[in-house]
This record gives sequence, C-alpha cells and structure tokens, in this order.
Amino acid sequence: MDTAPQERGIPAAPFVTDVAEFIGGADQDVMPMLQKFQEAISKYKFMEISTTQRRKGLEQKIPDIAKTLHMVEYLRSRRDAPTQTELTFELSDTLYARATLDPIDKVHLWLGANVMLSYDMDEAIELLTDKLQTARKNLELAQADLDYLRDQITTMEVNTARVHNWDVKRRREQCVVYADPDATKRMQPLHSRYTLDDPAVEVDVFPMWHRLTLLARPSVAATRAYAPAWTGYAVRYASGARARPERAAKSHGRRPGHAPVRAVPTPKNWAREPSRTPPAPKAASSKPSAHHSDTSKPKKAVQKRPSTPSLALPPVVSVFHLARMLHVHMRKLQFRMEKIGLDDTRPDRLLKFDDAALLAAEYNRVAVANEEAAFDIFPRPQATGEAYAALPLRPPIVTIMGHVDHGKTTLLDTLRSTTVAQGEAGGITQHMGAFSVPVQHAPGAIQSVTFLDTPGHAAFSMMRSRGTSVTDLVVLVVAADDSVMPQTREVISLVRDAERPVPMVVAITKIDAPNADPQKVRYDLMAEGVEVEDLGGDVPCVEVSAKKRIGLDTLEETLAVLAEMADLRADPAGLAEGRVLESRVEKGRGNVATVLVQRGTLRPGDVLICGTTWAKVRQLLQPDGRATKQVLPGYAAQVAGWRELPQAGDEWLGVVDEGQCKRAVENRKRARDERALLQDAEQIDDERRRKAEADAQRARDAQTARRQLSLLQRAEQAGTAEADAVAAAVRAERQSAESDVASSEPERRRLCVILKGDVSGTVEALAGAVGVIGNAQAGVHIVAQGVGDVTESDINTAHAVGAHVIGFHVQAPKNVQALAARVQPPVPVHCDRVIYQIMDHVTACVAALLPPREEMRVLGEAQVAQLFQIKTGARQTKTIAGCRVTNGVVSRANEVRVLRGDDRREVFRGRLDTLRHIKKDVAEMRKGTECGMALDGFDQVEVGDVVQCFTTVEVAAALH
Repeated sequence: MDTAPQERGIPAAPFVTDVAEFIGGADQDVMPMLQKFQEAISKYKFMEISTTQRRKGLEQKIPDIAKTLHMVEYLRSRRDAPTQTELTFELSDTLYARATLDPIDKVHLWLGANVMLSYDMDEAIELLTDKLQTARKNLELAQADLDYLRDQITTMEVNTARVHNWDVKRRREQCVVYADPDATKRMQPLHSRYTLDDPAVEVDVFPMWHRLTLLARPSVAATRAYAPAWTGYAVRYASGARARPERAAKSHGRRPGHAPVRAVPTPKNWAREPSRTPPAPKAASSKPSAHHSDTSKPKKAVQKRPSTPSLALPPVVSVFHLARMLHVHMRKLQFRMEKIGLDDTRPDRLLKFDDAALLAAEYNRVAVANEEAAFDIFPRPQATGEAYAALPLRPPIVTIMGHVDHGKTTLLDTLRSTTVAQGEAGGITQHMGAFSVPVQHAPGAIQSVTFLDTPGHAAFSMMRSRGTSVTDLVVLVVAADDSVMPQTREVISLVRDAERPVPMVVAITKIDAPNADPQKVRYDLMAEGVEVEDLGGDVPCVEVSAKKRIGLDTLEETLAVLAEMADLRADPAGLAEGRVLESRVEKGRGNVATVLVQRGTLRPGDVLICGTTWAKVRQLLQPDGRATKQVLPGYAAQVAGWRELPQAGDEWLGVVDEGQCKRAVENRKRARDERALLQDAEQIDDERRRKAEADAQRARDAQTARRQLSLLQRAEQAGTAEADAVAAAVRAERQSAESDVASSEPERRRLCVILKGDVSGTVEALAGAVGVIGNAQAGVHIVAQGVGDVTESDINTAHAVGAHVIGFHVQAPKNVQALAARVQPPVPVHCDRVIYQIMDHVTACVAALLPPREEMRVLGEAQVAQLFQIKTGARQTKTIAGCRVTNGVVSRANEVRVLRGDDRREVFRGRLDTLRHIKKDVAEMRKGTECGMALDGFDQVEVGDVVQCFTTVEVAAALH
C-alpha cells in the first residue's frame, strides 16, 4: 500500500473508490489487503497514543513555564524597590510559611537532567519567553497531528468496511446452490478454460466436488444447447441467471450434432505443452474431467479443518439480544456494526437474519436459522436520557464489607435493632444477609436503604465479589483498634477494579476500644490509596461505635446524601428482574432463594427463570420472614417454588408464562451440555497430546541409548573402546528404563470429598477454601457438592468413590450416621459450623495421605579424647577411640555418626563394632562415663571428633 508521507513523517491514508481496481482485479483475494489495512490502523493508533502523550506533556509544561516567567518578571519589577519582597513559601501541599526576599539581579533556572544554571533577569526572561513560544507552537503542531491521525484512522476504517462489504457482495453473487452442502468449502480458483467448436461460446471451468460451473460468454443460447452434454454440471450464465440442465442419459459420448470441446491455452498449460497448439480434450462424458476420473494416483489425505461453531438465530433479533447470544459486550458489537456499514446501532434495533449472520461471521460463528433452538429470555434494555430521568427513585443497595471481626454485623444489628451477630457460629458472619432500614427524609426523597452484609473471612471472597457487583454504595468497615488488614485490602481492590464506579464510605468502628487509634486508620488507608475527606481526599469517613450508638445518624445521613447524588432510579412496571444473593433448601418449603429486585415488581405467582432452572413464586417473604404481596426495585425478598436450586450470583428474569420459560431452560441446558462436552473434549485431547509427546520422547531417548550401547559393544569387541564407557552406557540405559517406570506412577495423592452446605453461597466458599488445600504430593478432589443436610445418597456416593463427607452448617441425621458407620470401609463424616475448623480438619486429612518422613532422634554423644592401636591379627591393627560420654546414652544397638570440626560435618555413618568399659563389653554407656569404642569399617577417627548415637523414627508429614 503506497502512502505519501506528510511533512512530519505521518503517512497519508488512501481512500478506496474502486475496490476491484485497488486490489488488482475482481478475482483477487481481499484478505491480504484487509491485513494491510489493519496493520496501518495499528500503526496510526500507536502514533496517536504517542502524540496524545506528547500533547499532555506540553499541556502540563506550558503553565509551569508561564508561571516561572511571570515570577521572574515580577522579581525584575521589584529589583529597584526600596523594600523587601514578601512571599508565601510552600513547605508542603498543605503547609505554608511567610518569607522575605531582598532585591536580586540573578535567578537560577532548573533545566532538567540535574542541571541548574544562573542567569541575569533579562537573559532568563528571554530564555523563558522562547521556551514558552516553542512549547505553544509544539502544542499546536501536536494537536494538528492528532487531528490528522484521527482522520487517517477514520479513512482506513472506512476502507476496511468498503472492501469487506464488496467482498461479501461478491461472494453472495457468486454463490451456487449445491446438492452437497460441503461443496462450497472446497471451491478452487480458476482451473482451466474451454471453448466449443462454435466460436460463439467460450466457458470457464471451475473444478468442484461433484460438478463444474461454466461461465458462458457471450452466447447464452449456445451454452444452453451444449449444457446437457455435461452430465452433473451446473451452468451459470454471464447475465447472472442459472440453468438447471437435465442429467444426460447413460450415454457417455458426445451428442450427434454437438461441437467437440477443446481447451483454450492458459499461461499454465501453454508452458507445459511442447507445441503452441494444445491437444483437444476428450469428449464430455459423465466423468467431468481427468481431475476427478483419474484413480490411478493415490489420493492425498485431506487435512481435517476445525469446525466453525454454529449459532442458532431467529429470523429477527435485536442488537442487545445478539450481543448476549455472541457473549460479547454490546459496545463492541456496535463498533463492528459501524465498521461493516450498519449505521443504526441502537440496542433495540431489530436485525434481519442476513445482517445478524454477517455480524456472527465477524466473531467466527456460522449462523443457523433455527428459531426454536435460538429462543431464550433476555433482560430489557436499560432506559437512558429523559426516559431514565422520569423513573421513580429506588432505595440504594449498600454493601457492608471489611475484615473479619471488625464489627460489620454488630453495626447492622444496631441499625435494625436485632442481634444476628450473637447467633453466628464462631462469632463470624458466614452468610450474605439483606435487609432494609427506613430513613427520615422529606417526601419524594429516599425513604429506606437496603443493606447487604458480606462475610469477612478469607474463604468468602466470592461472596464479597458478588456483593460488589450488585451494590450502589460500599461501606468499608475498619476497626479502630486493628486498622487495615488483608480482607480490607481485598475490598479496596474489588471497589477499584469494579466494572462500574462504586462510591465508598469508610466507617471506623470500635472507637470506644481502649487502644483505638482512628487517625492511624486514616493514614493506613491513605497508604492503600483511599484518601478520606479528613486528609484532603474525597472519600467520606465516619467514626462509629455500634455498642454505644455513636455516629450512626451521621452514617445514615451520609449514605442517603450519596444515594441522592447518584440519582438511583428503576422502573417498577413490567416483569421483575434481579440477582440471586443466596439459595438454600428448607424443610417444608423446598428450594428457597434470597433475591434482590433491580427492576419491575415481583409478586406471588410470577414465573421466573434463572440460569438453567425456573420457578413459579409459591411464597414471597420479606427478609424478616413476614409474607408480602409485592417487592419493589431496590428491596430483597425470599422466593420459594424453584424447580432446582439457583446459583448464587446468577441473574433471574420474569417470564410471561411457563411455556416460554421451559423452552428457554431446555435451550440453556442444551447449550451448557454442549459447552461442557467441548471443554471435556479439549481437555482429553490436550492430555492425550501431552502423553503422546512424552511417550515419543522416551522412545527416542531409549533408541539413542540402545544405539550408543550397540556401537560401544562393537567397538569393545574390536578392541577400540574401554570397558568403562560400555558400563556408563549400560547404566544410562538402566536409568532411562527406571525413569520410564517412575513416570508411569501416580504423582499426586488426592483426598476425595463431598461438600454439603446450608446455602449455595457457603458451599461455593467452602469449595474455594478446601479446593486449594494441599501441595505437590497431595491435594483435595471435590467429587460433588450440594445444598442441604447429608443424605444416604451422599454416603453411598462417598462409599463408591472412597470420599469423605464434609458438612458446613448442616447436620447428618442418625440414620445417615448409622449407614456411614455400617458400610465397609466406614465413610468419614465431619460436620461443623465454623469455616476455619473445617479447613483445619481437611488439612489434617490431606497431611495423613503423605508418606511418613524419617526423622533422626539423637540419643547421646561422646567426645573422642585419645586413640589406641591394637593388633587384631598378623600385620593388622585396629583403632580404638577412648571417649567420654557427654550427653545422653551411647548404645551399641543404634547407629552412630562421626562429626568433625567446628562446623560438625559428618565424616562417617554406620555402627559400632565394639563398645567396652575397661576390658568388659557393654551394651550402652551413660553420661559422665568413659569407654572405648571401635567403628565398623572406619579407622580414620581423630581426637576431638564427636561420636553421636541416634535412631531414625517415622513421623507424620505436614503440609507446607
């Protein structure tokens, strides 16, 4: 792509007017040109980023230069003044001091790069003026370059859309209906050109799978006359009309009166022929060409291409629903629509199947017209602009978050005058709670606030993340006597990384504690990037004491003001929509979910869909257990009547009737199973590929070792190799075989567990906490997880797979415990109400899977004081070490080792040959006694060595 450079090195983008001429012909492939366009766009965007940074730097630099110039001019004007110049000197961001300055003739200018020079007043003013003018000129040039770059980017994007649309139109015009649906995937470029004896007809022959396409020009009638001779061929005329010739009779010869077909030379076959007149081909028959009829040559294996995933689409679909079906952000889909020429990108615009299929192709999806398989339930588009401003206000959703045991639940208990914290196991919150608190405000303003209480323990990070995703305001609770802790930092990260900005309020609790230090909390929060208002930031901070009811009114007022500033509104009309906060199984009520209503009004009898389950609201209760007839946006409620337990965090939607709901659930389950099947297939393929690669590598190594051994053995027989080399090769082959055996052994032991919990959120937290327990040698494998008490089915499943049953906030009935003890081997069942006690139990069980490790226990030590040489036979001597036992007991039955030097390095390990006291053999010697000892197979004992007696015991391994 030729581009003319601009004066400052920015290439100009060409504008494509005639696509065919630009790409070099109507039959050329557009992909290379589109790739060049994308590369050019990337280069332009990189230059745009650099230019933007340069402009920002100049925008920050110009005010500083102007301020410095103004100050120097002021000092020059005060040079001849009779009095000193009074200044306000800035010591820090919030600290100033008064200062006086005598008249001066010179100033020092900082030039950067650790350089500061002295200038006269006039020289400094001249230098600063030049720098200011240059910076302003460079800013103008940077802005001009930025505008020019954006124009070039727009031009290249328009070019991309024009070429893409031209290619789509060309492919649609050239599309031919085939009996074989896969034939279009095997279309090849122009293969050969044929002409009939009649000079009025000339055809181009394209090789297809079962047929040829003839482009006839200029005589359509002549081509129609000869078409029946081409059995099984499809004829396409220059005018665009397509004939469907009847298949010829079984005669394979040329019809009487029909002119024979001869090949017109093309550049390829012209060069291959010895003469300039190519031979005429055989008469047309039922076999289209030698390309298809030649069976003498073996066919090449066709490489299997990965199948493109399909997408079932209805005849008409909105932009919003299409984005949900493609699993892409709606703004990205709207950008793709603009690139391909669809200017109307409203979320509620209805797209026809052709346009939707074109957009699906942009994401490598093949659209299939299947209205039944594509049916699903989607939320309504959000109201914007004036429509949103006309909606009524809704209560804000406020999530209380913070570290464990910092007083979150106690604060909420005080707000709603209950005692939930006393009922929590272990004194820590292990569920997500929701309730509303009325506030006193003028009519028409916010009348209540909905609070969500999230756990602070590290195991409940998913609950905290879910609370952040549905909240409008976050109250970060920090204890005044504990300051910032790990979960405090996690909450700060969740708020900072949220998809949408979430205002935050800091509540410093326990200010009445003896060692409370609220000011330290503020500075610790500033170190984490949270700047409270008291220190010049924009995050409100309230000091509260839940026990003494200090600061609660201020906290409620702060939350109400922030909610009014956020202008939170929702449409109470229409079908209800919201999120699932918790789900559980209750006796007498079945599957129950705590839901948050975000739009619409929820009433008893409504039909809801959530993930792959649905419900007809059989019972609707407020968070305190009282029945209610409706739930408005911004409030939480308990819904009973679910066919299956919904997952916490999933979106639920109201549906018109049960029929639509069942259709959507079936389609969602089908899509879920397909995704799971594809994921399993990919994992199996990866595992098989890795195993095949490892087997191939081991086979290559073994073959190499055998080859080397064979060569060395032949060389040894010839007398040209040493026996050591042969022995080394034999050892290498043996080690290779041993490594093959070791690699086939299992590498990691697993503790299989079945998890049961009272609500889906706690099961999710328990699975996340338990699943990471272990190390490289042993770990946890979660066989199944569910909500509700432990059942006999759980025991049978655990017995079949050898698993443990772990219950959290649930019970195991007596009949279940009896069954667990009756089966052989018994099934371990452990139920608890505190998360960290369950984690300790699972950790101990995983540690028990590890092989025991050997540990050395020192029994006694003896210091070598003197050496004796005794004769044991003819010309043989033995060294006897005279020792004093300094610690413990030295026993002949145990192993010993010899330690030498200040670093006590080990020089021998073995057993005692003899142990004597005076001339009597003894079994052991205790502390303070003297003895003589001889070591079995070691005579290099030196005076000062330490003989240490020890035993080796097996101890249970621990997880690290």
